[in-house]
Amino acid sequence: MAASAWAKEQVEAALGRSAGRAAEFTAQVGPRLERVLAAFAAERLGSHHFASVSGYGHGDQGREVLDRVFARVLQAEAAAVRLQFVSGTHAISAALYGVLRPGDRLLAITGRPYDTLEEVIGLRGSGQGSLAEFGIHYDELALLADGSVDQGGLADALSVPTRMVLIQRSCGYSWRPSLGVDQIGLLCGQVKEIQSACICFVDNCYGELVESQEPTAVGADLIAGSLIKNLGGTIVPTGGYVAGRADLVEMACCRLTAPGIGSEGGTGFDLYRLLFQGLFLAPQMVAEALISAELVAEVFAGLGYPVNPMPGAMRADVIQAVRLGSAEPLQTICRAFQAASPVGAYLDPVPASMPGYESELVMAGGTFIDGSTSEFSADAPLREPYVLYAQGGTHRAHAQLALERALVALADSGVFQAN
Repeated sequence: MAASAWAKEQVEAALGRSAGRAAEFTAQVGPRLERVLAAFAAERLGSHHFASVSGYGHGDQGREVLDRVFARVLQAEAAAVRLQFVSGTHAISAALYGVLRPGDRLLAITGRPYDTLEEVIGLRGSGQGSLAEFGIHYDELALLADGSVDQGGLADALSVPTRMVLIQRSCGYSWRPSLGVDQIGLLCGQVKEIQSACICFVDNCYGELVESQEPTAVGADLIAGSLIKNLGGTIVPTGGYVAGRADLVEMACCRLTAPGIGSEGGTGFDLYRLLFQGLFLAPQMVAEALISAELVAEVFAGLGYPVNPMPGAMRADVIQAVRLGSAEPLQTICRAFQAASPVGAYLDPVPASMPGYESELVMAGGTFIDGSTSEFSADAPLREPYVLYAQGGTHRAHAQLALERALVALADSGVFQAN
């Protein structure tokens, strides 16, 4: 059998196996969209809110309505949505630096945070103003062998005064289950029972609108994330958000701008229409990303590779991990995905260093928005056990075509016999 016919057969079989899940994800679009529309209606969104003021940005009605709309959608007391956040890591950093003070203790209870936060905390690198350099003490609660949170060890970990607990919702670059909102709620409740004043902060990247509730609806005090992931609907050009308790959101804004200015400053560069429209599109785009992730899981699980999460398992974010075991198939798949991309299909992804990451990365990212993970893409750190992380997808058909190309490339490289 020709490699192309074999690849098409494999992907079509995976499509059949995942059809039920695809229907479930599609059915979730309506309730999520209803929440977005209700927020627009409650805040009386009009076309006049698409324009922003110049200069300082004082009294920017579009910004103020945008913040209130996002707060409603994220089920939070307040939100700050800013194009001035260059990434999710930047939004998270603003929250950490804004809330924490010298002598405070930060405890990560989901193991080692995502790579880009290591230098922020001070676990790697030095001399650039990490939290450690400002006298903020950091500890982490290691995950259990199965990748779950060590709830039994939480009391001991919180036996000393702790200003903030950091919960990373997504698996990041770890082979562990991502955390569902219900589980985050249980962890926040457990933390508050031990230390009622401890702030529960959730890195919400990749998880927005995946479930019916956000962490701020179940006890999280503060969340943060990127707009070129779920909430941007694939059209927002940049930015991030913080949401939660109003006082904590303001503290994060004071770090982004300056004390005394906080959330009152900053212009939207007349791009508010894209932010509102991206949020309107987000429920549909998140559903397609989940369907694409499920298809990736079905294809590679069907070929015998370990995948996380497994097909049919609960999904708390839009990421699908595939453990390939060596660098060669990982790079082969990334090349195939890049070749199936709408932008830069002619490029050959090669391992390279990237700011904030410890290992070299190989990345298939032929997306309209650079770094967008709402659009179908994949990346991987070149280190053991060579795990590919696929995410996004504006439509399941794109993931299907990219997977067919990847299987052809794997067959041509000798990894599989097409029969």
